[in-house]
Amino acid sequence: MIQDMKFLVLQHINIEHPGIFLDFMKKDKIHIDTVELDEGEKIPKLDSYDAMIVMGGPMDTWQEETYPWLKTEKEEIHKFVSVMKKPFLGLCLGAQLLSEVVGGKVRKMKTPEIGVMDISIRNTTSIFNGMNKNLKVLQWHSYEVCDLPKNTELLASSPLCGVQAFSFGNAFGLQFHVEQTNETVPQWACVPEYKSALEKTLGSNALEKFRKEVEINLKIFNGSARTIYDNFKKKI
Repeated sequence: MIQDMKFLVLQHINIEHPGIFLDFMKKDKIHIDTVELDEGEKIPKLDSYDAMIVMGGPMDTWQEETYPWLKTEKEEIHKFVSVMKKPFLGLCLGAQLLSEVVGGKVRKMKTPEIGVMDISIRNTTSIFNGMNKNLKVLQWHSYEVCDLPKNTELLASSPLCGVQAFSFGNAFGLQFHVEQTNETVPQWACVPEYKSALEKTLGSNALEKFRKEVEINLKIFNGSARTIYDNFKKKI
């Protein structure tokens, strides 16, 4: 029964949480344990968890000296997806961390992706089952996944970012966001690293325009999140 499930959520900043996925999980009566890594919380033993969700954050995968807990986090993700082979969903930074632990790389983009943009779904038989091949999503990243090993599968791409989504067994990495709510853009814009990237890419008065664009497309994002969540549950 899905209501007997336990999910582990790893967060890197408290405002970047599972968003609408939290609503879905609570309705399914899934037990959720959240670890706030940036506040020094420790990752518990993984044995009792049925799935792991790893969120985004303002740090980058290579900043282990500044954020020492990144090394431990990568080790635990590797254990969960490669040794225990349990379902994993990584969003933005979470996807980049997944790529590194399975043998891929992460590099700085020539042109950051920030805004409401389109991606192309290349595989509609897995986590994107039932979705249109052209998908509108929220982007807010300056780094991208690259050089994925042969035992992974590319699931989605965009003109500026070749790897928008990929899988490794029952582990899925999504570079983009669909989990957002009405509070997402204003909250994220308060993070210095996010605000700087936003203004550098879209101009100093971009926030309100960006917020409205997200609001207009929120139902689309929520619908995509629901489908992705339902497909992810089938992997458990």
